[in-house]
Amino acid sequence: MARWMLRGPKQPGGTMLVYLNLRAGLDRLGVRYRANDYRHIHAHPDELACVIGQPAVLDKLPQRTPILFGTAIYNHPIDNPDLPKQRPVRRVLVPCAWTASMFSTVWPGLVSSWPVGVDTHRWSPSMRANKNVDVLIYDKIRRHRDRYLRTIVEPLIAELKRRNLSFHVLRYGFYREEQLLKLSRRTRSMVYLSHHETQGLAAQQMLASGIPLFAWDAGGLWKDPTFAPGVVRFAPVSSVPYWDERCGVKFKNGGDLLPAFDKFWFGVEAGLFAPREMIMEDFTLEQRAKAYLALVDEYGGAS
Repeated sequence: MARWMLRGPKQPGGTMLVYLNLRAGLDRLGVRYRANDYRHIHAHPDELACVIGQPAVLDKLPQRTPILFGTAIYNHPIDNPDLPKQRPVRRVLVPCAWTASMFSTVWPGLVSSWPVGVDTHRWSPSMRANKNVDVLIYDKIRRHRDRYLRTIVEPLIAELKRRNLSFHVLRYGFYREEQLLKLSRRTRSMVYLSHHETQGLAAQQMLASGIPLFAWDAGGLWKDPTFAPGVVRFAPVSSVPYWDERCGVKFKNGGDLLPAFDKFWFGVEAGLFAPREMIMEDFTLEQRAKAYLALVDEYGGAS
């Protein structure tokens, strides 16, 4: 029987999705596990506890219990730089390479990247012939919103209208996942507007659905307002940390927006992109669960 503990209280958004998708992957592999069995871990405090979610879960564990910590944990390790001295943390997991680099500035030698999988059965290409949304605009612009509406969104919409392309705007925080799933059945392409992402699950769900992305990837500094730029300065970041040319086309700012979109739309019309291939190679629920099990094997033994 696999011996670890997974994240407890329900949390909204990405944290819960990481937890649920890992469990779904383990279930598909037929792996047995304990979920939130605190009585067991207190009776067997030397077993590895796998903690996904908020650091408060650590307070529920025996002090000596070895821990595989992550993902969906601290926004930045500066919140608790002494954690490795306080707890026997075997490894810290974060979703991507740029986040691992950022965390390693505080916890050197302790951090690995592990992205969770996507449910590629649920998120799959639609056979619908009459897709009636040419471009879905996924708007996750949170900072300096007026500026980016003026320099990116408004010129983009003007270009879509000039080309007589139908579009729909979906704003982050104002929709349920089921809406995105339904839109994936009727959409030909998606514009992905986000400052930066540690994994970008919404983007990967659409890629798994065979929908190419026109992604704003400005790079530059980490922009979390709690830390940056006064407390933490880290660069470079990415809005699409997992990407290759099969996924679509990226642009950096308003200056290259229109030439990049021209290239992107040519690729959409010509069927040049194969976004689901990238997801199926390494991001299914089963593949990422296997990668997690490998980390459990590597860091779960006696120290």
